[in-house]
Amino acid sequence: MYLHHVAAYLPAAVVTNEHFTRLNGLASDWIIERTGIRERRKAGPGENANTMGVAATRALLAELPAFDPAGIDLIVAGTYTPHDTIYTAAHAVQRDLNINEIPTISISSACSSLLNAVEIVEGYFALGKASQALVVVTEHNTAYNNEEDTIAGHLWGDGAAALLFTKERLAPGDLHVVQVMTGGAAPVGKADEAVTLKPVEKGIVMPFGRDVFQQACTYMTRITQQLLDKNNLTVDQLTYLIPHQANLRISANVVKQLGLDPARAVNNIDRLGNTGCAGSAIGVAEVWSTLKEGDKLIVTVFGGGYSYGAMLLEKAAAS
Repeated sequence: MYLHHVAAYLPAAVVTNEHFTRLNGLASDWIIERTGIRERRKAGPGENANTMGVAATRALLAELPAFDPAGIDLIVAGTYTPHDTIYTAAHAVQRDLNINEIPTISISSACSSLLNAVEIVEGYFALGKASQALVVVTEHNTAYNNEEDTIAGHLWGDGAAALLFTKERLAPGDLHVVQVMTGGAAPVGKADEAVTLKPVEKGIVMPFGRDVFQQACTYMTRITQQLLDKNNLTVDQLTYLIPHQANLRISANVVKQLGLDPARAVNNIDRLGNTGCAGSAIGVAEVWSTLKEGDKLIVTVFGGGYSYGAMLLEKAAAS
């Protein structure tokens, strides 16, 4: 299985830390010290999880002029901030592509949705039920966020990414999906209440950030090391580690535990805020053009509800 291409969509509106200084009295330096965030993107009027998913897909296809999207035979979308829980982002993308009668799936495993979506693709490919799959991850956090929440209101940003996976390699530059590992730690700590989004109540809240921090550092490090060990790799052989973009301090902690050169960690949270399950996919898009034959990267994620995972990708050798 291969990743043929990835592209991102980011809303135009930029919200700096000074917005929260004016609103809540939170100093920019205070936000940066605790989260690493300097600014984030905010969806504009008429934008939502569906439209951003469509925009990311259009961006992907615009960069692949020789690819015929009519060959896409599976769409999987991930989000925990849906615009519509019935006509989902997956359906919106399918309608925009005008590809009828193919499996179209929406999932939510919090910020781990990207890797669980990839696992769904693996299953369809293995069963011979699909051969070219589009994975779309899109978050409209600001639709649910309470900016006046001084605990977590300043964390969230909006954005989306689209990834094209194929059963067979289409081009020399494709990334081989070497292995995906996922798990869930819902029985651990405060997984049931540390981060929640109850639309009928008060949107995204994070009353137990310390527990999230501790568990994210533990599980992202553990699953990444397990993935390295299973593939007989050392951390020094990684070109990039792309962690879930929840907090720059979490990323730094994971990097330190693994013994990885910090320069190899890909972070966009300083510019984009926490973009949920889209953050690490956006990170892959950001480094895509820099990848060389033989490069290896790991995407590692951790989400509310304490789901987690890691994926090893390798730039395929030219045949």
